[in-house]
Amino acid sequence: MVIAPKLDRRVVKTKEAINKAFLELFSEKELEQITINDISERANVNRGTVYLHYSDKYDLLDKSIEEHLNKLITFCSANETKAGDGTLISDLLPVFVYFENHYMFFSAMLSNQRTTVFRARLLAFISANVKEKLRKQEPQSDIDNELKAQFMASAFVGIVEWWIQHQMPHATSYMAEQLWKLFAKNDIFPDQ
Repeated sequence: MVIAPKLDRRVVKTKEAINKAFLELFSEKELEQITINDISERANVNRGTVYLHYSDKYDLLDKSIEEHLNKLITFCSANETKAGDGTLISDLLPVFVYFENHYMFFSAMLSNQRTTVFRARLLAFISANVKEKLRKQEPQSDIDNELKAQFMASAFVGIVEWWIQHQMPHATSYMAEQLWKLFAKNDIFPDQ
């Protein structure tokens, strides 16, 4: 039996403060203009504390992206088993709910030109998940699954960017339903 190490709540709170400070700064100015001093002052921690958890601001950005994508997978997986109907709309709704719940992060990542790293990782994440769904789909269509996955991932990320940049003007359920209809209308996923 493997026993997982116990997380120290102080460490968790410190990392949350550092991440929050970084996101606030990231939404205010270019990554190149952000310093570790800025982050430590905003988080109200010592510079050394930031370096204890992250090698530099690029490592902090990378780990922040990684953490949110992993949480998104976990959140969607948990909601998939709850919904259980297997339709695309039920798969899309938890994604929009997660984006809404973590608006500050996604707004900072998608609201300006410095988002190429995040956008590329989000596209790869969505594309991989779509390919897996397409692989299980019966019957197979005459459109190449790789092309379908890239099309859907690009469309999805574009719609999410628009939704986030416009301060989420529609409810999550509306967004999931509309995107599902767009995909169904374009024979990406037939009506389920």
